[in-house]
Amino acid sequence: MDARGMAEFSGARFPILSDAGAGVAKAYRVFDLHGDGVAAPATFIVNSAGEIVDVHVGESIADRPPPDEILADMERLLGR
Repeated sequence: MDARGMAEFSGARFPILSDAGAGVAKAYRVFDLHGDGVAAPATFIVNSAGEIVDVHVGESIADRPPPDEILADMERLLGR
């Protein structure tokens, strides 16, 4: 599923990034962390000033926080 499909499926009220060329993963230093040639699963919460206020970088492909946990963190960290 592409980013647009995921946004529609999840009802996301925030931007979802598609990083086909891995430029963002490389800039955020999560590309090839595990020596597998792909980005590590990572969640970055960015506030309206463009500051990263929370990061979760997985140790494996399955190490991802559940969506409800990410949304709760966003609410708490961004004061919504």
